[in-house]
Amino acid sequence: MLLHGIFEQASSKKKVVQGGIVRGNAHEPKLALIFTGHEFADGAKIILKTLKKNKVKGSFFLTGDFYRKFPKLAKQLQKEGHYMAPHSDKHLLYADWTKRDSTLITYDEFKEDLQNNYSAIREAGLHIESPKYFMPPYEWYNNEISNWAKNLDVQVVNFTPGTTSNADYTTPDMNNYRSSREIFDAILSFEKKESLNGFILLLHIGTHPDRTDKLYNKLDDLIKELKKRGYELERIDELLK
Repeated sequence: MLLHGIFEQASSKKKVVQGGIVRGNAHEPKLALIFTGHEFADGAKIILKTLKKNKVKGSFFLTGDFYRKFPKLAKQLQKEGHYMAPHSDKHLLYADWTKRDSTLITYDEFKEDLQNNYSAIREAGLHIESPKYFMPPYEWYNNEISNWAKNLDVQVVNFTPGTTSNADYTTPDMNNYRSSREIFDAILSFEKKESLNGFILLLHIGTHPDRTDKLYNKLDDLIKELKKRGYELERIDELLK
């Protein structure tokens, strides 16, 4: 398939795990800010304002339920030039947490879930972005899921591990809770030690009300510091092209 061929040719400059791209070119000071969403959108207003203020385009991977619940917001995000994509229709768990190669759904269930997510995007009044990237729910998948996605001309992507930015959803009652200051410092500490070249940096567009310490309130400071350190912030389709 055409898209499959494109992704295969470009793979030498990208890091791939279980068939999903988890990092772009590690030799260029560029990264992508990624936002996922399912139930909550409390950070949308601040995120939109901050990205616009800093002239940065983000990438949003949202579930079908999100697109149906917040269609006006989704349309505004695309209108302002951000990359819009699926995150599964119902936020299903595709693979076992401890036995990753154990797929928990059938191909038909996967296909229906992904197609329903794309249908929700269209019904919200958005056009489908190309190339078609897809971030699995829970950011958890395996080779079988990646291959199924490629059968549908869709490429799985995931966040680059190491910074703990994806812990911005955690609440104080969780064992893996990380405060926004801890996460902010961890991102910059990782950058100083290893660099964020080619990074797919994940945050959430909204989090549970029990988390009152919202990382998106530090997004402006984070973007400014990353730019100060010489990074260009791009949409994921630009980072991975």
